[in-house]
Amino acid sequence: MYALSFRRTAIAVTAAAVLPLALSACGGDDSKKDNASSSSESAAPSNAQPSAGGDAPMTDKPFGAACASVPKDGAGSFDGMAKDPVATAASHNPALSTLVTAVKKAGLVDTLNNAQNITVFAPTNDAFAKIPKADLDKVLNDKATLTKILTYHVVGQKLAPQQLENGSFDTLEKGKVTTSGSGTAYKVNDSANVVCGNVPTANATVYIIDSVLMPK
Repeated sequence: MYALSFRRTAIAVTAAAVLPLALSACGGDDSKKDNASSSSESAAPSNAQPSAGGDAPMTDKPFGAACASVPKDGAGSFDGMAKDPVATAASHNPALSTLVTAVKKAGLVDTLNNAQNITVFAPTNDAFAKIPKADLDKVLNDKATLTKILTYHVVGQKLAPQQLENGSFDTLEKGKVTTSGSGTAYKVNDSANVVCGNVPTANATVYIIDSVLMPK
């Protein structure tokens, strides 16, 4: 009886001694987790807005929404296009396939590839699609008219983006194109938007536009 009572008392005393230690240990783990969470939160980057410097246009590099569709590597990438003359470089860009077809029909591949330090305003496939199909087919099969239109898209000097802010330039067609805008937003002849600009090729700077330019 006394032995049993003693044993129960010993168990109770032991439990009383162990329980606070166990609770303390659990509390220590929670404290560590809280501290770790607090440290993690303080180490995590804040949702601060990017600095104005990060928003500044990088006009020494290609710019524009359509540049996102250019392949990251290979012959059709910006690095790949920079190694080829302009007509060849354009042939590697799927968005310029109609332009490339037109250049071939006009017999201007060698002319463009052998020219030095030129600027090409290159209409996209969607730009050509704005022209009624019957009219486009007619132009594509009229070499003289096609040549006149295509050479109107070529300026005999390399143009930096800053030069487009308020510019007027002679074209190979002997007409003039005008440009306006700033930063990364430019227009040609007040009608065509530059959708991917300042694209380098081996012999030209290319500004991809969303409308076909028509000689005046």
